[in-house]
Amino acid sequence: MPPDVTQVPLGSASIEPLHALLENAAWDAFIRTMRETAAQLKNRAIWNINSTAHGGGVAEMLAWQIPYERGVGMDVRWLVIQGGTPFFTFTKRLHALLHGVAADGSMINDAERTEYEQTLSRNAEALAREVRPGDVVLLHDPQTAALAPYFVRYGCRVIWRCHIGVDQPNEVVKGAWRFLLPHVAAAHATVFSRRAYVWEGLDQQRVEIIPPAIDAFAPKNQELDGQTVATILRTTGILADGAAGQAPLKVGAGSVERTTDLFPGTRLPEDARLTVQVSRWDRLKDPLGVMEGFAQFVAPRIDSHLILAGPGASTVADDPEESGVLREVEDGWHHLPPAARDRVHLARLPMDDPQENALIVNALQRRAQVVVQKSLGEGFGLTVAEAMWKGRPVVASRVGGIQDQIEHGKSGLLIDDPHDLGAFGAAVAGLFSDTGAADRLGTEAKRRVQRQFLAPRQLLQQAGLIGRLLQSAQ
Repeated sequence: MPPDVTQVPLGSASIEPLHALLENAAWDAFIRTMRETAAQLKNRAIWNINSTAHGGGVAEMLAWQIPYERGVGMDVRWLVIQGGTPFFTFTKRLHALLHGVAADGSMINDAERTEYEQTLSRNAEALAREVRPGDVVLLHDPQTAALAPYFVRYGCRVIWRCHIGVDQPNEVVKGAWRFLLPHVAAAHATVFSRRAYVWEGLDQQRVEIIPPAIDAFAPKNQELDGQTVATILRTTGILADGAAGQAPLKVGAGSVERTTDLFPGTRLPEDARLTVQVSRWDRLKDPLGVMEGFAQFVAPRIDSHLILAGPGASTVADDPEESGVLREVEDGWHHLPPAARDRVHLARLPMDDPQENALIVNALQRRAQVVVQKSLGEGFGLTVAEAMWKGRPVVASRVGGIQDQIEHGKSGLLIDDPHDLGAFGAAVAGLFSDTGAADRLGTEAKRRVQRQFLAPRQLLQQAGLIGRLLQSAQ
C-alpha cells in the first residue's frame, strides 16, 4: 500500500519588500518575469518534493521561496516523501558517496537498490493522488531522483535539483552518479548550484546553474538590534542572567520561549566573546575538527568561547546518523584540555517551532565576533551567506559553494586545507586580534551577499527556467 505523503502547509507572502533590495531596473525585470511565469502556469501547479519539512538547507529554502511564488499568483505546493529507516540510512550513505566519502564501502548493493526504488515507487503512487498531468514537478536531491522518470511518463514537466556536489569527483562519487544517472537523465531539466558539480553523462542542454540564496526578511536573517540579540540568548538559556524557558519573548511575528540544551550545562558569561559554527551534526561539517582546532590554536591565545550549534538530536527526519555524530562530539569534548574545555559549548537548539529556531540562530550569528564553517565538504553552505549578511567576518573551508560566497581576504577568510587545524586557528585568532580587519571583512561580506545571494536572484532564475519549460511543452 502506498504511504501517505505529507503536504506542508504554507501561506503567501508579498514580494513588494524585495524591492528594497534591488535597483529599479532590476526590480522591473524581476517582477515582469515572475508575473509572466504565473500567467503561463494557468491552471497548473508547481510541486516541490523533498524528504523532510524541517532541518537542512532545502527545507529552509522552500519555506521562504514558496510563499513569495504564491504571493505573485503561482500555485506552488510542497510534498514530503515517506520512507523507513533502511531507506534513509541508504540515502544518507548515498549523500556521503556523492561527497566522495565511502566509510561503509563504495558499492551500492542489490538490497539497497531495491529498497530505494521500491520506496520511491510507493511514494510515486501516493504523489499521483495529488499531482496532475501538465503540472511542474520540482524534485530535490538524491532522495527523490527515482521519481523523475515516473512523472515524465505521467505527463509533467520535471526538474531535478541537486543541492550537493564536489569540486573534484573521485571514483566513489562517479559510482554514485552512475547509480542515479538513469533516473535523473529523464528529467526535462537538471539544476546544480555550481558548474563544477554538473555530472558526466547528462545532456548539457538540459542543465541549469542556479546558486541558492537567502531571504533577507526571514526570521533567520531579519535585522535585530543588540538588545534583542542579548535578550533572545538569555531567554533560550545560552547567556547568563536570564530566566530560560519562562516568559515568552516576542520578536516580530515569532517568539522565543524554549530552552536550548547546552553541553556542558553552564551558561556563557554575558560578556563572552564568541566564535560560532551553526550546522547539522554531520561529519562533513567537522564539528570535532572545529572543537580541536579551537582548543589547540585559539583558546591558548584568545579569550573567546566556542559554540557549536545544531539541531536538537533526532529532530531531522532524513538524517539517522545525527545522534551518533553528536555523541562523538560530546566524547571528544571530554578529551580536551581542561582550560579549553571550559570555553567549548555544544548547543542543541529547539526545533519545535522553526521560527523560534531561526531567531536563535540569527541572534547567535549576530552575537558572534567570528563565525566559522570548517566543512570538509559542502554543497553550498548558506550558513556562510547568512553570517555574511549580518556583517560577520567568516573563516571557512575553501570547499564547494563556500568559495563562491567568500572572496578570500576581501569578504572573509578561506582555509585551503580544511584538515589544517593550525591554519584554521590562526585565522580565527587573527580576527580577534585585529578587530579593524574583522570589521572591514564583515562590511564587505554584507555587500557581497546583497549583490549575489539574496532571494530575488534565485526566484528570477527559477521562474525563468519554469517559464521556458512550459513554453517548450506547447
